[in-house]
Amino acid sequence: MPELSIVVPLFNEEENIRPLYTALKPVLEGTGRPYQVIFIDDGSTDNTMDELERLSALDPNIAVLSFRRNFGQTAAFAAGFDYASGEIIITMDGDLQNDPRDIPRLLEEIKSADLVSGWRKDRKDKLLTRRLPSIAANWLIGKVTGVRLHDYGCSLKAYRREVVKNIRLYGEMHRFMPVVASWYGVRVSEIETAHHARARGKSKYGLSRTLKVLLDLITVKFLQSFSTKPIQAFGPLGLLCAAAGFLISLYLTLEKIFSGVDIGGRPLLLLGVLLIIVGVQLVGMGLLGEMLVRVYHESQGKPIYALKKVIGPEKK
Repeated sequence: MPELSIVVPLFNEEENIRPLYTALKPVLEGTGRPYQVIFIDDGSTDNTMDELERLSALDPNIAVLSFRRNFGQTAAFAAGFDYASGEIIITMDGDLQNDPRDIPRLLEEIKSADLVSGWRKDRKDKLLTRRLPSIAANWLIGKVTGVRLHDYGCSLKAYRREVVKNIRLYGEMHRFMPVVASWYGVRVSEIETAHHARARGKSKYGLSRTLKVLLDLITVKFLQSFSTKPIQAFGPLGLLCAAAGFLISLYLTLEKIFSGVDIGGRPLLLLGVLLIIVGVQLVGMGLLGEMLVRVYHESQGKPIYALKKVIGPEKK
């Protein structure tokens, strides 16, 4: 059984596959540990799959997973995690911008951690379209989630097997793995890693990902704080709206009774009614969320906690 599993998603990277394999193999052999390299072809439209088939025929340590279409990097990582059998799982990009020679340093650091994230301190990307948005996103993610890393977007990471096997990925959530893992008390560490400019092929990243990151950050924050108690997210806001609407309506009612003022055409009346309706809806959403959470956990037998270890007799 391999001790190391290297997970590499690929999308239209036919020019980089052979150089990546050439750089990766001596590093992995130098660790002295049995390993497997899992390439995931994420629906490539070039000759990526042909190159992977030729490599797998030459090296029994290579496994290839081919998607029917392009599902995205998060889905590719999820497939790699499901297939991996190593005790340590390392992820990296397939464009040769991550340096395989950093793998031994990740393995050394993970001896005292459960998840090690790379930090591309001297990043070789365009300033306006890649580096500045990344700096802003990293700061915002750290501020919102409380898990502070310099570089969430670096794909070069090392995980203990039990970390990835207990996490489910959706959407574009792979960059938030350290945040999700931290909810379970996982020890997260970060080390500086090398970064190279892309020499072949075209980048699959751009400013369009900024909006996706912001939307995923909202999802992560909600799950981090309210995944098992949604009423506490919607309830206070709903009660606040309902209370404000009630006070506005009460004021208008008193004004009508004691002053005889016509309130039928006043915008304030519409605002008061609207706030009451919105407040009731928000509280109702919270209650529906509570029922869904209970159905989800109880029907599938999913605990709302995570055990680190058990000392004593096994459960009968």
